[in-house]
Parts: sequence; structure tokens; C-alpha cells
Amino acid sequence: MGLSYEASKAIANKTIIILGIITISEVIFALLGKGYIIEGMHFPLIVISGVMILMSIVKAYLIVYEFMHMKYEVPGLVKTVILPTLLLVWAVIAFFWEGADWNKRRTLIKDKNQEPIGLIDNKASTQTGMLIKNIEQ
Repeated sequence: MGLSYEASKAIANKTIIILGIITISEVIFALLGKGYIIEGMHFPLIVISGVMILMSIVKAYLIVYEFMHMKYEVPGLVKTVILPTLLLVWAVIAFFWEGADWNKRRTLIKDKNQEPIGLIDNKASTQTGMLIKNIEQ
């Protein structure tokens, strides 16, 4: 890590400028994609989300790499930081996936519960019709 103060300062300034450019690009892209800069120009939500996530990952990488000094650490330590982070990202994706599936099944059950039963429905089957006759007697 034998960098002089001036070299470290130059690298930090360069990283700050890159982070600023990426942030400004994110804002411009979001405003452009939603139609605020050029009226009538809209990007699909998946494109906007994908670009924003990608730019955020690049910014997070630069911050961890330079300002948290990960580029100067031994590979074993870097892996002990990266692996739990990847597992956390995987867990968040898995929870969202499971929640979406749970919501879909809940909606299906709710729709099934709101269907009319054969005793009230005029289009009831023959067996249900027999049930109605038995109930009326």
C-alpha cells in the first residue's frame, strides 16, 4: 500500500468524479425514461430498473473497492466479504420469489371462495339439483 498522500488523493478524487458522473447519469436516465425530459418518450419499466440496478452495483463496487480499501486486501478477506453479500442478495431474491408465489396462491384461493356454490347457481349440475330437491322436501 505504498502510495503517497498525493497519489491517494488523486485516486480518491478520480473515484469521486466517476461516482458523481454515474449518479448524474442515473438521474438523467430516470427522468428521460419516465418522459420528464422529452415528453412522450418512455422506456419500459424493466429497462429503467435494470439500468438503475446495474449503475448502483457499479457505484457500490467502486465505493467498496476504493474507499473501503478492498483492493489492497488479501484475496481471502475479500472473499469473506463478497460471499455473505452474495448470499444476502440470493436470500432477498428468494424471499421475493416466495412472497410472489404465496400471493398468487392466496389470490387463487380467494377467487375460489368467491365462486357461487351449486345450490344457488341456476346452472347447477344434476346431482346438485337432486340436493336442492332433497333440501326442499
